[in-house]
Amino acid sequence: MVVVLTAITVWGMICPASGQEKTEQKATPKEGAGFTIVRVVVGTGVENNEPVGVAETFPVSTEKVYCFLQANDIAKDTELSLVWFHNQDEKLKTILPLKLGKRWRTYANKNLRGLKGDWKIEIKDAGGNLLKEVKFKVE
Repeated sequence: MVVVLTAITVWGMICPASGQEKTEQKATPKEGAGFTIVRVVVGTGVENNEPVGVAETFPVSTEKVYCFLQANDIAKDTELSLVWFHNQDEKLKTILPLKLGKRWRTYANKNLRGLKGDWKIEIKDAGGNLLKEVKFKVE
């Protein structure tokens, strides 16, 4: 059973790329995805269209984290799913749009509810194919 524990915020835009965080994850999607994921990070917020508080480990006092994703060269409107896991338990599945164009940025957030341990977010294309995963820890 999947329990939804958070409100979801989604946005996208086309704009020039700015500086990138040191802990960013880079990935090339599987054949035929029709876009390239160029940045995936987990942080404590989004300000001025950029992630803030990017880290791989968060204190247990962190109430909410954001998975920020940037895709480039999107061949057609499509969707991604972000599947959030705490340890091995699926906690939330978020659907995010990607719109046709050169660049699209989007994010989803998750309330952590004080759950310590290993977290993972699997990023999947509209067909359910795993494109990327990002891991973080709550201590």
